[in-house]
Amino acid sequence: MIVAGADGCPTGWVVCRRDGDGTLDIKVVKALADACEGLSVLAVDMPIGLCETPRPGRACEAEARALLPGKASSVFPSPCRPALACTSHADANATSKALGLGLNQQTYHLFPKLREVDSLLRSKRDLCRIIHEAHPELAFARMNGGKPVLSKKRKPEGYEERLKLLARHGFECTVDRLPGAARDDILDAIAVCRTATLIAAGTATRLGPAEGRDRYGLAMHIWY
Repeated sequence: MIVAGADGCPTGWVVCRRDGDGTLDIKVVKALADACEGLSVLAVDMPIGLCETPRPGRACEAEARALLPGKASSVFPSPCRPALACTSHADANATSKALGLGLNQQTYHLFPKLREVDSLLRSKRDLCRIIHEAHPELAFARMNGGKPVLSKKRKPEGYEERLKLLARHGFECTVDRLPGAARDDILDAIAVCRTATLIAAGTATRLGPAEGRDRYGLAMHIWY
């Protein structure tokens, strides 16, 4: 069984692919669709399934933040679907605010990747069985006995702490640099690859109600 984890990076996506013998292959691809072939599960660090209004928001995000005390801010609020159609932060913020809550720049910067994943899943429905939303900090917390890893992954101590957790769970990182990707992007891709193995094995935990779907039928769940 082949699984993978993907995390967005400036030039596309960092993808960590794990073959049946446990071998990891880590590379950067331009489009997420390029990473799907031959996979049983692809866990992606990107919101899937969007609400029509920003409040109350997706239940899975609220549940994720509750599991990450001290690290809750790592779970970005996903935009409402009407805002995703906007082509400037000003318009997206105004649209979201009119529906109940404004939208920050950090979330707006995710729009290209959000649109890519959304379009892919809506146009190729069979991929909904393969692609699942995951979150690196939930993955690291699970590896850490349920406790959030509070150190910052971009700092040496946070990077090393996460490297050790990954290695302890059989996901040793042998690549610390890739063209077009930061080393913390690589860490996150490996972390959600571990989540993909748990999903494939039926041992992952799902956040959000089983029936949670957006208006296009996309699941609003986060797995870890």
